[in-house]
Amino acid sequence: MPESPTTIVLADDHAVVRSALRALLDPEPGFDVRGEATSIPETIRLVAEVRPTVLVLDLTMASESALETIPQLLEESPETRIVVVTMHDDVSTARRALDAGASGYVLKAAAASELIEAVRSVAAGATHISPQLEPMLARMPEAGHIPGDLTERETEVLKLIALGHTNSEVAERLHLSVRTVESHRVHVNQKLGIQNRAELVRYALDHGLMEA
Repeated sequence: MPESPTTIVLADDHAVVRSALRALLDPEPGFDVRGEATSIPETIRLVAEVRPTVLVLDLTMASESALETIPQLLEESPETRIVVVTMHDDVSTARRALDAGASGYVLKAAAASELIEAVRSVAAGATHISPQLEPMLARMPEAGHIPGDLTERETEVLKLIALGHTNSEVAERLHLSVRTVESHRVHVNQKLGIQNRAELVRYALDHGLMEA
């Protein structure tokens, strides 16, 4: 008995991109592109209707972010696996997409063969991340996780200092003494192996602590 095809829905607001994606994926053995969506509402409707194996999703359509829509898409079709295809090459956006429920994250600048590999991988239950982002993502904690075995208070201090606040300003904001803030800062540096503020800022950026 032949295996069921990997059904695919394409979601991108640019006709030329959708056409290119279809031309790339549809001829592949075992792939069956079942539909195309041009907006977030149309994507939600089509995924609920088709319930594809894989949704290839542009992260920005009509100037709207699809990040917040990923959980809703998975609610409409829990068995669908989502591959984000995007120009956003920052690790924090990739982390947010994966935390939201995406199974793949592929940059639009990637080779065509990578997208084919990503669709096959996620359809088989694996996760696929563009190689240039994977090492940084591996070092970045999932949502809700405190990095580097820091305490919650140490993480707060790290974030505020990275945002440019002085020890005195951090103390005022967190209702602590300056000496306590200095102690937390020493512990942060020791735990993370950080030597200066520039390294601290880089660590905070890499771990998504500069957002919000």
